[in-house]
Amino acid sequence: MVSQQFRALAAALLLSTGGAAVGMIATTTAAEAAARPQVGKLLQQAIDLAKAGKTSAASAKVSQAEGVGGLTSGDQAAIAQVKSFIAAKNGTGATGARGKFNNDYNAGRYAQVVGPDADELRKAGQFTGNDQLIVAQAYYLMGNYAATVKALNGMTGDTAQSLLMAAAAKSGDIAAEQRAAERLILSGQSKYWTYMLAGADATRGLTDHQTLDIARLRLLTGNMRGAEDYQLAAELAIQYGLPTEASAIADKGIEAKALSDARSQRLVGLAKAAAAKDQANLGNLTKQAYGAKNGDLLIKLGEDLTGMGKTDDALKAIQAGIAKGVTNPGDAQMRLGQAQLAAGDKDAAIRTFNKIKDDPKQEMIAHIWSLYARTGGTMHVGASNTDDNKPAKGKKKR
Repeated sequence: MVSQQFRALAAALLLSTGGAAVGMIATTTAAEAAARPQVGKLLQQAIDLAKAGKTSAASAKVSQAEGVGGLTSGDQAAIAQVKSFIAAKNGTGATGARGKFNNDYNAGRYAQVVGPDADELRKAGQFTGNDQLIVAQAYYLMGNYAATVKALNGMTGDTAQSLLMAAAAKSGDIAAEQRAAERLILSGQSKYWTYMLAGADATRGLTDHQTLDIARLRLLTGNMRGAEDYQLAAELAIQYGLPTEASAIADKGIEAKALSDARSQRLVGLAKAAAAKDQANLGNLTKQAYGAKNGDLLIKLGEDLTGMGKTDDALKAIQAGIAKGVTNPGDAQMRLGQAQLAAGDKDAAIRTFNKIKDDPKQEMIAHIWSLYARTGGTMHVGASNTDDNKPAKGKKKR
């Protein structure tokens, strides 16, 4: 695979505002090409030399890369990419429509790039995916973020998605920003959970229960932002009759050195006292829930049991509640999916989350939970699976 350094450098070249012929290096295909590390290292050195104006030395490094035995198609694509970059740097690159396109971009004539230059390449049948990415970059540098988002529509690759997310954020397009963040998360870049969850938090009209579900994901993905996040999550858990979960959240806040003031200490004491009472009264709560006419109390009991780590009992209660009939089927499915995830049945959890369709806000949150499960996330409510935004233990990258 391409070395992470080479891939990062390609992205940096694209996203820089002053680099020469950046479009010749960062593409949605070659920047993702399967160049081997030994080739990628030499090409990275060639790029550094070319950026410093040492194009002869850069060409020599490319020659070394070409001399590596058994070049793959990915190696060859990356080599061709770097050769184009060096040619553009020393002025021996493309001519005609291609040359004007590159020169105008390098000179900051972005209106020419997105207009007549791109049109000429299209007429000549030379307009590529890489050119579309450069057009999008030109729109971004012009401050036309809506046009950037439109230009990137349907494009793949981490470079395109990173640019899409930046443009979507600046244009206020939360949906596009979240779609880009999701693709980046699925490619193994867990740092983009920050943007995914920020977009979810910004959704208007969330219920307190939906806010709690987002807070749980913040905790699970290592994205708690400070004392207020821990306090809010613990208070909402207490509000919904989940004191054991609230106590565990408070413990995590103390462990993170976020909960230390007088208000936090009162919250911790309240959560622990309520959790002890909840545990002592569990038998009565269970009897009441199973004896109720509909399944609402069983769903609530199941959510509480999930927070206690009693996943088998939680699944039994929630499934019994759904069978009895509930007033909020979407919420019942959310609790079932979380219990299934806590029990380690990720495939079942994903199927359950994907069934939630009635309420757009609930569907959005369920989709994010499904994404978390798809990226290998596990669930121990109130206990973080990640530290400092690192992937959770056992989390698979895709």
